[in-house]
Amino acid sequence: MIRIFRRALQLKEIRRKLLFTAGIMVVFRLVAHIPVAGVNLEALGQLFQSNQLLGLLDLFSGGTLANFSILALGLGPYINASIVFNLLTMIIPALEELSKEGEYGRAKINQYTRLVAIPLAIMQSLGMYALLKNQQIVPSLGTLGVVNFVATMLAGTMFQMWIGELITESGIGNGISMLIFAGIVSRLPVSFLRTTSLLEAQNWFNMITFAVMALAVIYLIVIVNEATLKVRIMYARRIQGRRQYGGQSTHLPLRLNQAGVIPIIFAISLILLPSMVGSFLGGVENKTIAGLAQGAANLFQPGTIIYNVTYFLMVVGFTYFYTSLVFDPVKVADELKKYGGFIPGIRPGSPTVAYLQRIITRITLPGAVFLGLIAVLPALAQSLTGVNTLTIGGTSILIVVSVVLETAKQIESQVVMRSYDGFANK
Repeated sequence: MIRIFRRALQLKEIRRKLLFTAGIMVVFRLVAHIPVAGVNLEALGQLFQSNQLLGLLDLFSGGTLANFSILALGLGPYINASIVFNLLTMIIPALEELSKEGEYGRAKINQYTRLVAIPLAIMQSLGMYALLKNQQIVPSLGTLGVVNFVATMLAGTMFQMWIGELITESGIGNGISMLIFAGIVSRLPVSFLRTTSLLEAQNWFNMITFAVMALAVIYLIVIVNEATLKVRIMYARRIQGRRQYGGQSTHLPLRLNQAGVIPIIFAISLILLPSMVGSFLGGVENKTIAGLAQGAANLFQPGTIIYNVTYFLMVVGFTYFYTSLVFDPVKVADELKKYGGFIPGIRPGSPTVAYLQRIITRITLPGAVFLGLIAVLPALAQSLTGVNTLTIGGTSILIVVSVVLETAKQIESQVVMRSYDGFANK
C-alpha cells in the first residue's frame, strides 16, 4: 500500500487530485469554526458536557455541534434523502429503470436527492431551533430571526453538498464520505487529549486496554468488510455458426455485510427519537405530558441496558430488511436463466431462488450480529475500561475504515490504469 501511494504521488494527475482533495478538506474545517449568530456557546458547551448523547453526536459531526457552526446541520438531510431514494429505487419501477441508464440516470437521481434534501434541512433546522430555545441556549427570535437562522443552517448544508460533489468530480474518493470521514477524524485528537489530561497514573492500564480494543475492532471491520462468499456460476455452451459461446465458469460474490452502515443509521434515527422528544417536551406546562416525556427519555438514555438491547435488536432487524431490498434472489435467478447461467447441482428457476435465499439468510446473520455489536461498542468499551471521556463510536470507526479502504482501492485502480496507459503508449 505504501508503494502504491508513493507511485500515486509521482503521477501528476493523481497528485493534483490528492492536493485538490486536501485543499477542500482545509476549507471545510475552516468553515466549520464559523459560529451561528445569537447562540450562547457557553451554555451550549455545558449542555454537551452533561449529555452523553449530544457528545456522541458532536463526535460524529466533527465538532460542528459543540461550537454550533454554520455547518452544524451536517449532511444529515442529504444522507436521509439518499436513503429514501435508495429505497424508492427498489420499489418504484420508473426510478429503477432510471438508475440503470448509466451516468445520466445517476445524475438525475442525484439531482432529485438534492432537491428533497432542501425541505428536510428546513424541517431539521426548525426542530433544532425549537430544541435550543427550550434549553434557553437561543433567545426567542421573531419571524425574521427564525428565517435567518433556518437560512444559515440550510446554506451550511448546501455548501457541504457542493464541496462534496467537487471532491467526487475532481478529487479522490466519494466526496460525501470524505467529508464525514474528515469530521470524525478531526474530533479524535481533541477527545484523546481530554482523556489523557484526566487520567491518573493507575488508569493508564485501562487506556491501553481501550486502545487494544480499538485496534481489534478495526481489524475485525476490515475482515468483515472484505469477506465474501463466492457462489460458482456455470454458463451453458451454445454454438452459432462456427463459433462456440458460453461454457465459462465465474462466481457470484455475496458479501457478508450487504447493507453497510445503513442499518445503523436507520436504527440510531429511531432509538434517539425518545430522548429527543423527551428533551423537547420535558419543559411543557402539562405535567403529565412532561412526566411521560421525561420517563421515556430516561428509559432510552444511552448507556442503559434497555437502550443497548433495543439498539442491538433494531440493527439486526434493519440489516435483514435492507439486505432483502438490496439483494433480490428472484431477479438474480431470472438474469442467470436469461443468459444461460446456472449454479452447479441446482436447477434454474425456483430452486435457484430458494438456494440463493437460503445462502443470503445464513450469511446475513453474522453480518447483522457484527453490526449490532459495533453499534453498542461505545457502551461496552466504557463499561469494561471505565474510560468515559474518549468516546469511540462503532459507527464512526466503521465509516472511517470503510472510507479508507474504498479510497485506497480507488487510488490503486487509478495507478494501475495510468501504468497500463504508459505501457500502451510506448
